Amino acid sequence: MNRNASLVMLKAKPGQRDEVRRVWEKYARDYIAGSTLGFYYCYDDGDPDRIIVFGLGDPASIREFAQQPWFSDYQRDTQALLAESGEIRSVTPQYVKDNA
Repeated sequence: MNRNASLVMLKAKPGQRDEVRRVWEKYARDYIAGSTLGFYYCYDDGDPDRIIVFGLGDPASIREFAQQPWFSDYQRDTQALLAESGEIRSVTPQYVKDNA
């Protein structure tokens, strides 16, 4: 299996989770739509301020995501909306069931 995954956990300031999503959509939506990456932008059902983003793709595509020209603007625009630094984990899937 030649796929990698990234798991990003973000904690928005109280009441700012939807605003963080709007910034995400502003910068990342078009890039992701045109890429081969599988992406899931999720709200944590147990925490009204937690966001979990899961990306799955080939190793090069995962690395390239954070190297896009707009990524530093995304980080700048979300900095004031986040309660803490995001946690990023790289994982290697051992089993994937594709729906394709």
